[in-house]
Formats: sequence, structure tokens, C-alpha cells
Amino acid sequence: MGKIVAMFPGQGSQYVGMAKGLYEADDTVRRRYREANEILGFDIASASFDGPAELLTETKYTQPAIFIHSAIIYDRAAEAGFSPDYYAGHSLGEYTALYAAGVLNFADALTAVGKRAEFMQAACTANPGTMAAVLNLDFDVVREVCAGVDGVVEPANHNSPSQIAISGANDAVATASRILKEKGARRVLPLPVGGAFHSPLMEPAPQQLSEVLDGLTFAAPRVPIVPNVTAEASADPARLKELLVRQITAPVLWYPSLTWLSEHGVDTYVELGPKQVLAGLAKKSITDGKIIGMETDEQIASGLAQLT
Repeated sequence: MGKIVAMFPGQGSQYVGMAKGLYEADDTVRRRYREANEILGFDIASASFDGPAELLTETKYTQPAIFIHSAIIYDRAAEAGFSPDYYAGHSLGEYTALYAAGVLNFADALTAVGKRAEFMQAACTANPGTMAAVLNLDFDVVREVCAGVDGVVEPANHNSPSQIAISGANDAVATASRILKEKGARRVLPLPVGGAFHSPLMEPAPQQLSEVLDGLTFAAPRVPIVPNVTAEASADPARLKELLVRQITAPVLWYPSLTWLSEHGVDTYVELGPKQVLAGLAKKSITDGKIIGMETDEQIASGLAQLT
């Protein structure tokens, strides 16, 4: 029998109205949002449900909103019997994976997410930059091109065999984008992001985050987690904490993570959270696997039925 991985989305999966139906229908969800508002010191429920979209795309709001939504969906699935063999999350989603696996409790995980968003927002302001998606070009070619460009530009996300994101200073990203088109990229698309995520321009956020994480308790996970930085499973809480710090400036090795999981017996990929972006990436990356998205109670029920 094959194995199951629970996957959690990152920044870019947010939308106005996310989790609103669950909030209106369930007092447990309302209590969770009240707790989150107290931890964060602002009304994340209102930002999630009512927006406006411009507000929800600010890193300060985006990251907590996605984390909370995904954590709630996971809890509902777990209560209904969902029990994966591995956890993985895309960038921000790695914090949801740590929560779901029992490494961090909800309050500590959300505290870390809130501070991470704050530090990354400050880095974006201090070191302006951008990102672009490169379609249909080999990762090694992208890395070589970036290495030859003056200024800061690096591969930031290896999302699928055909989708790689680059990140860095505005001029360097523009230059790399032009060269990558010349090298055969089908398209190079500017991304609507607030800064150069997963690049050296995120300094000094890693050191700031490290100090926050040192004040939190990291327990051993129930089952292994596949971190973005290594694309290999770990059950060592100290290692998982260290990789959270490195993750801010290191590339997200998402496609290599899916490849590792497939090579280690995973044949069912379940995304829990808004928009099902990771389910879409899995469809581009996995040739023979079951891919399930869970965002509503109905999808949880139908998804669990597919697992029996």
C-alpha cells in the first residue's frame, strides 16, 4: 500500500473570503480566529474574509491568513481520520506542516509566522526586488544564467519540471529574464510579489527569525517532514528549526521534494488549504499518483473516501 503526504500552500494562495464559510458555520473556527487575532494583535479574520485584496496581498496579512486557513482545514481532516505518512509545505506552508506534525503548537507556529512576515516585509522595504516565473527551461540553465548576471538574482522556487521562479534586484531580474528567453524559455513572466523572496535580499530576516524561534519549543514530529531547503525528510526538531532560518534566503526545492516523496513510496498527494496551487503543481510533476485537494468540509469527506 502506498504512502500519503499532506501538503500545505504558501504565499500566493490567498483570496478574499477564504475560510469565511467555515467561520460562519462553526464556533470552533470562530474561537480559532479570535485566538489568532489576540496572538497577532490585529484582525486577521476581517482581512481574510473582507479584504480588500490589496490588504490581503501584503505579506503581514497574507502569511498568517494562509497559515490559519490551512491549519483549520488540517484539523478538520485529522478529526475525520486523516493520517498522512509525511508532511511538506511550500515556503510559508512549511510552518503549517510543522504545526500539523506536532512540532509547534498553534500559538507558537502563528507567532513565528507573524514575525516571519514582519521581518520579510521590512526586508522588502529595505532591499527592493522582484520575482519572475520561467517556463519550460532546465533548472541548471536557469542557475547558470543567474550566476552570470551582475547584481542579485537567483533561482528561488523549483516548483515543477516546467516552472522555476527567479528572485532578486529589479534590474538583475530584468536582465536574467531577457537572457533566459534567449536561452529558450517559453515565457518569462513577472510575478505580482512585494519583494525578492528566497534571495539574499531577504537579509537580515533570517537572524531576526532565528532569535524568535529560539524562544519556542520544537517537539519531534509525529511523522517526518520534507523541508524546502533539503528536499529530504527529517524528524529532527533542531534540524527542522535550523532549516526554517535558512529557508528565507534559500530556494524552495518543491519539485525535488515531490520527487523524493515519490521515490520513497508516496503515491497520494493531499493539499490542505486555499486554492489548490500545490495540487496543480503535483499534476505537472507526478506521473502516477493520486492528487487530492481539501479546502471545504465536502472536499475533506470526498477526499477521505478516496483514501479508503
